[in-house]
Amino acid sequence: MPFASKNALPRCAVVDLGSNSVRLVVFEGRGRNPTPIFNEKAVLRLGRGLTATGRLNEEGVDQALLVMERYGAIARAMAADPFEVLCTAAVRDASNGPEFVQSLRQRLPGVGIHTLAGEKEADFAAAGLLCGIPSADGILADIGGGSLELVQIKHGIRGRAQTLKLGVIRLSDRAGGDAVRARGIAEAELSGLPWLAEGAGRDLYLVGGAWRALARIHLAQTGYPLNMLHHYTIDREEARDLAGVIAGASRRALERMPAVPRRRLEDLPFAAVVLRRLLRATMARRVIFSANGLREGWYMSQIPPETQKRDPMIAAGEDLAQRYSRDPALPPALLQWTDPLFPNEEGEARRLREAACWMSDIGSHEHPEYRAEQACLRVLRQPGIGLDHHARAFLATVLAIRYDADPEAAFLAPSRILLGFEAARRATLLGCALRLAYTLSAGTPDVLAGTRLLVNGKLILQLRHGTGVFAGESLIRRLERLAQAVGMEFETATV
Repeated sequence: MPFASKNALPRCAVVDLGSNSVRLVVFEGRGRNPTPIFNEKAVLRLGRGLTATGRLNEEGVDQALLVMERYGAIARAMAADPFEVLCTAAVRDASNGPEFVQSLRQRLPGVGIHTLAGEKEADFAAAGLLCGIPSADGILADIGGGSLELVQIKHGIRGRAQTLKLGVIRLSDRAGGDAVRARGIAEAELSGLPWLAEGAGRDLYLVGGAWRALARIHLAQTGYPLNMLHHYTIDREEARDLAGVIAGASRRALERMPAVPRRRLEDLPFAAVVLRRLLRATMARRVIFSANGLREGWYMSQIPPETQKRDPMIAAGEDLAQRYSRDPALPPALLQWTDPLFPNEEGEARRLREAACWMSDIGSHEHPEYRAEQACLRVLRQPGIGLDHHARAFLATVLAIRYDADPEAAFLAPSRILLGFEAARRATLLGCALRLAYTLSAGTPDVLAGTRLLVNGKLILQLRHGTGVFAGESLIRRLERLAQAVGMEFETATV
């Protein structure tokens, strides 16, 4: 019997059956941000030797059939519906691909098994990227074992796309395992896409396990404070240097590098070669790594269009409020209540403040001694939501201060590193304001409605008579802390 009860959130599952690996992901819910609750990968290298033989690797085929039986059993047991299998470059290009798909259908009756054309694979990759980075602007490069999908993205709108036979396994086979020969092959194929030059001065978005392996190496080398690949961003020269080192390194040298995945040792030089050539072809200003790709793009196709259009950061805040806060009706009132402290605010700054208001009570059920740390780390390390690293650091700082954390607390160290002075100041200011608001209101919009903040040469807290609020000692202490953050004198007024 499936363990999901009738009242559980709906689940769906997808298998990404690629040239190098096969991965099952089970998602829970149908919200704006994918929530993976199970993720398993097997490295089968189905596409090894495809260039020479035109066929899928026979050993990989036998293993794939066993693995897929397991994945089918897991999807059924977890009550995932729909459950679909997406076959990519190796299966679509191999002469025995149709035979393999037929074997899969016999083992997995009733399961949707789709061999994706290159254009459709690019569509899913673009949808996955835009799921997490809806304002993406530049060139998307999704590298697998058999192919490289390139997609033009203009301010969140998918443009032209092209599939090239530059996946890491395919490129290695074509080059006879020689990274120098691979460089010429990659350069020749990329030169046939003049529209890549439109990426100049914009961003290059990297999707795929081989790219993520490069990011892990860079994270380890630089001692980056957040061990999270999604939204990890480096400038053009850093990416160029990294690719140059990896492309020219011997296997022994790669083995000695920190954070190098052993199963990626053969692939890394070829991923690095393609990255170096892409940087030259696009002249991108920086590289942004995305953990979202084909699987998340498929997930987006399963949710309603109106849900797809929601702001992922605000949706993440609302979802956390529904799950953890005491009164999800309070955040809109908090946003309005804090308006006077942030005059002329717009764009990203306002989005961050709105998200912070939604998340501001997510520590309410934690132990009082650990609320600040738990709320901070929940946001900083939350998987699968549309936050870049700056946003994570900002929101984590706001929540820590809202729960009265010491700004020098050890758990805030990553945020201190990731935020600049002005962003840290704003986060502290907002955190102090939210701390005061919760002291006043007990987390209820009705009581908060009896208070008002004014900024008029000084910080004024208005308290409406007869609404259950008064200027007690703890309130004055927190008002004083907020006034210090604003840089003004303060007073209270009963009206």
